Amino acid sequence: MTEIAALQGIIPDTLKVQSSKIMLDSLEVQTDIGFHDFEIGKPQKLLVTVELWLNELEPPADDNPQGAWDYDFLRNEVIRLAGARRYNLQETLVHAIYQRLSAMHGIKALRVSSAKPDIYGDARKVGIEIASFTGLNPH
Repeated sequence: MTEIAALQGIIPDTLKVQSSKIMLDSLEVQTDIGFHDFEIGKPQKLLVTVELWLNELEPPADDNPQGAWDYDFLRNEVIRLAGARRYNLQETLVHAIYQRLSAMHGIKALRVSSAKPDIYGDARKVGIEIASFTGLNPH
């Protein structure tokens, strides 16, 4: 009997998993973005964060990677979309990432954000965030 199986029935309902989320936090991509003359044709650093709340609360059975989310795919899709074309606005890129990921199976909520960290000397970053819910987290 595994340690986890031995704990079944002991964990109180108040501590049962209520949410499962995958995060890709501040992925640094180089993308041709911006509408000012000095930005056009000069790729900039952009930090992209993706948060996926999953329908499935339990880990894949028997610790099997075949049933898990492919982090490499998630990362590669963000990189692919960031490099797929020139963007005037962060909003356009964030919506493209959002639309791609929202079409995937098993997601119950989604938040995507991007930020330019090198724009203002008096601010850490400037960016955009969109989500499938209001507030800090899905309910």
